[in-house]
Amino acid sequence: MATHPASPHVLIVDDEPDLRTLYELTLLREGYRVEAAADLSEARHLLDTGKFDAIITDMRLPDGLGLELLRGLQRQQRPERCIVMTAYGSAENAVEALKAGAFDYLTKPVDLKQFRAVVASAVQGTAAPRPARAGNGRATQAAERGTDAGSALKRLVGDSPAMRAVKERIGKVARSMAPVLVRGESGTGKELAARALHACSHRADGPFVAVNCSAIPENLLEAEFFGARKGSYTGATADREGYFQAARGGTLFLDEIGDLPLTMQSKLLRAIQERQVRSLGSTQEDSVDVRVVSATHKDLAADVHAGRFRQDLYYRLNVIEIVVPPLRERRSDLPALCEALLARIAAESGMPVPALSPAVLDQLCAMPLPGNVRELENLLHRAVALSDGDELQVDFAPTQAPAPTAAPGLAAAEPAPVPASLPVAAAPAAASPAAIPEDLQAWLDQQERDILVRALQDSGFNRTAAANRLGLSLRQIRYRIARLGIAMPCGDEPHEEAAS
Repeated sequence: MATHPASPHVLIVDDEPDLRTLYELTLLREGYRVEAAADLSEARHLLDTGKFDAIITDMRLPDGLGLELLRGLQRQQRPERCIVMTAYGSAENAVEALKAGAFDYLTKPVDLKQFRAVVASAVQGTAAPRPARAGNGRATQAAERGTDAGSALKRLVGDSPAMRAVKERIGKVARSMAPVLVRGESGTGKELAARALHACSHRADGPFVAVNCSAIPENLLEAEFFGARKGSYTGATADREGYFQAARGGTLFLDEIGDLPLTMQSKLLRAIQERQVRSLGSTQEDSVDVRVVSATHKDLAADVHAGRFRQDLYYRLNVIEIVVPPLRERRSDLPALCEALLARIAAESGMPVPALSPAVLDQLCAMPLPGNVRELENLLHRAVALSDGDELQVDFAPTQAPAPTAAPGLAAAEPAPVPASLPVAAAPAAASPAAIPEDLQAWLDQQERDILVRALQDSGFNRTAAANRLGLSLRQIRYRIARLGIAMPCGDEPHEEAAS
């Protein structure tokens, strides 16, 4: 079959003549230029005399391992993407190959449909398009991919050494198909890192499907991940695809992967290894071409040791690890983060970007911010909503206050009765001063709510008077009443106009 000079050039390395011929014919029919070698020595000779867009090599060869060929390519810094073929069920070999820099792997016996898809993914972006599939907009798409990749990396704001290391790692591993595990505390921006990884990869034109594993009811996990046929369960009135099918040709992002139950972990492992899924109610398996990126704030290694997470799935997902640092380890990024967040918040609300004074910035830098970037964003969001004027005003007042102490010899005054329309949550159980709450934010919110309720009661539910007593503006106390769900009596603030 005649080939076009611009067709991708592929090298096949396999010691079995029948299989080698099968792979050659399959690729020739797709329009590739193909050369073949029976061992490492012959493959190295072909590599010395020419360049290829992709290399497909068996793991075990008469004169060595396919990994030797892969490592040689890396030492020479050659651009060829390498696909490694391993024996059926040899997950360890596959993981080893991916860690060594392989673009992807195939399990023997090779499914030819999957074979063609993997090779197409490997040559994409490394060679000119095949004539049969060429389109007029490829150059434009490539330019757009570059722009999208740059934008995605820019959303990972920060130029600290820790963030530079994250961006460099994303740029390096994006070229492969190897599964990636993104680790980091809550609020550090793990999904942003996953989106940047997708945008920098050859799959950028494909879908990015994000899944919060902790938010799916256990009885729906299989249907959500793998799809379901009509009538497979009560309420299934039509065929529906799962996350794996929806992510074909793109990236499947599994957030909070550590929250998956063990039964689903085994099914997910098989789907990742075999690249095939079976919808509920179906008798056939569908091939799925997806790259899996997962994320967690948990210590999965500890969960493996405790029996809460499958060891084989852990090693399958954690081929490459990206650790997103907490905010306390990159304080130098705080000014740039504040600027970027304020610009986005202002754009979303249709307001001008407020000025961030050095004094406010210093105060922000001194805050612990255990919730990381998410907590910072919420703080700035609240500040923008409550600020008056052009300069940002951040409420740094503590959200709790000490309970009033009665003077010696005097009984503490009883609080005013609470109207029936103003529900007050039961006070938390008394605890020693050293006690640490299990949920800090909920505990602080309860303290703030109790103080606001008491101030409102003392002022006859006049918000202006209560705000003055607490050193707040009317706007600020309105915001807190709404946020904490404090119901006001009927005839809301009858005396507020007179007081203001």
